[in-house]
Amino acid sequence: MQNRNNDPRQKEKELEELVIEVKSVVKVNKGGRQRRFSACVVVGDRKGRVGLGIGKANEVPDAIKKAIQAANKNLVRISLVDGRTIQHEITGVAGAAKVFLKPASAGTGVIAGGAVRAVLELAGVRDILSKSLGSRTKLNMATATINALKSVKSVSEVAKLRGKTEEEILG
Repeated sequence: MQNRNNDPRQKEKELEELVIEVKSVVKVNKGGRQRRFSACVVVGDRKGRVGLGIGKANEVPDAIKKAIQAANKNLVRISLVDGRTIQHEITGVAGAAKVFLKPASAGTGVIAGGAVRAVLELAGVRDILSKSLGSRTKLNMATATINALKSVKSVSEVAKLRGKTEEEILG
């Protein structure tokens, strides 16, 4: 009998996935156009882990499957305050897309749209304000959101970097 606690498939089952975008991409060859599909997928456990992946294939389901595998390899852990919001304001950038994230009080909800909302919800953020600046490309917006979440630092991390105590940082 197999031990279910060490089953690698169990880890993937606890991660939810959400398809952000599926689009048709074309490569022009000497013999004509070669059509494929590109999928952008976000995976997360709603407890502080989130990942983004893209996959390309000749069929849509294959592209989504590849994107999910890529997203599982690119998981990042974010620290949440009270398990609901981020520590401080932050701006994330990817290409020409900029995403501004601001912590919100309890009960506010996720004030975000499109790809930014998908990433934040699967990361487990429940109260946050956001503003999209620059390009509105879905892939770049999702990447900018993940970049912003990766660069959020807790008070203890900042104190450790500066060689001070948490009380000195908080004033």
